[in-house]
Amino acid sequence: MGYLSVAEAQACILEYVRPVGRERVPLHESLGRVLAEDVISNRNHPPFDVSAMDGYAVRHDDLRDGPCELDVVDDIRAGHMPRAKVLPGKAARIMTGAPVPAGADTVVRVEDTEEPAEHRVRILKAPKPGANIRPQGENLMRGSAAVQVGATITPGVLALLAMVKCREATVFGRPEVAILATGDELEALDEPLDETKVPDANSHALYAQCKALGIEARLLGIARDNPIELKAKLAEGLNSDVLLASGGVSVGHHDFVRPVLESLGITMHFWRVAMRPGHPLAFGTGQERQCVFGLPGNPVSSMVCFEQFVAPALRRMMGHRRLFRQTVEARLAHPLRDRAGRMHFVRARIHRNASGGFVAESTGAQGSGVLRSMAEADGFIVVPEEVEALPEGATVTVQLLDEMAWAKEAGI
Repeated sequence: MGYLSVAEAQACILEYVRPVGRERVPLHESLGRVLAEDVISNRNHPPFDVSAMDGYAVRHDDLRDGPCELDVVDDIRAGHMPRAKVLPGKAARIMTGAPVPAGADTVVRVEDTEEPAEHRVRILKAPKPGANIRPQGENLMRGSAAVQVGATITPGVLALLAMVKCREATVFGRPEVAILATGDELEALDEPLDETKVPDANSHALYAQCKALGIEARLLGIARDNPIELKAKLAEGLNSDVLLASGGVSVGHHDFVRPVLESLGITMHFWRVAMRPGHPLAFGTGQERQCVFGLPGNPVSSMVCFEQFVAPALRRMMGHRRLFRQTVEARLAHPLRDRAGRMHFVRARIHRNASGGFVAESTGAQGSGVLRSMAEADGFIVVPEEVEALPEGATVTVQLLDEMAWAKEAGI
């Protein structure tokens, strides 16, 4: 099998991925989840026309001749119903959120009035007809969808669900994810320091990337380069919806992951992608719809592959509509040389220039083992596979890693 393009590999993965099911969760535990069914409004909100201001409910016809004085026939507070109809020459004092009385069609702000005597109001400035009134059902109409299936529950959506008394929300499930590192050279976090070993950063980076998506992954530890031990660990991981195995997916003499997975009944769909870093990427599926990702052993390659392939799959499993990172257009702060043939994801910092545009600069050395390049990155400069060089000032596409920090500035 030859190399797939990044787009081809993404399409192949998403062809096999579906939401993992649905569950009901308490409202306060639903933040960040995706609704699996429409939530129907059980009321009109507001339930009747209400005032948007503290002021006076009046008939606009009484204001047509300029400043005037009116008799005040009622004092309406929020949560209380009007006691009198507003007739010609009359007005009702009204608070924000209180129901507009019959006969009134406009609310005058208290700032545009004065009280010359008890139960009298002088209107100093007339607003437009219908001003400062929120109509019945402006926010929600009974029987309509308050929130539709596929919506991510943000704080604003959660507040809307509370408004319609949705104490539990039906949401798409979260996939169970298992993470396994492989290799004789690895040293676990809790093992004594051994200068001949390499600390296992991959497992913890992948765990953090899952956690950022709202998934509590299960760490399986390290499997040594022994087919028997590796098979036992991989078999354990296949009890989850998704297995992430880092290392051992290349074509070296001791790279056992792919053949062992095949012996466990996993159908491998591809194992090489035309990208840098991270071309030795494998993807397979099991008879029970498990998804298996064989990720590169180099920590930067593993993290970049997670962003491009694993994260979109996990988002689809959780019912999200947007699967991929947001992108912005930026200017290169310096020339960039590359090798054609593979799409390159260059770790980059992003900042604004004096004219308000985005500028992207490399984080420095881009080797697949230089983990600092990921730690300092705001995003990836995406260099198409046919490009060999880009001059300073060239327009490039940048995938945003810290979307919350840049969303407002980028207008996304």
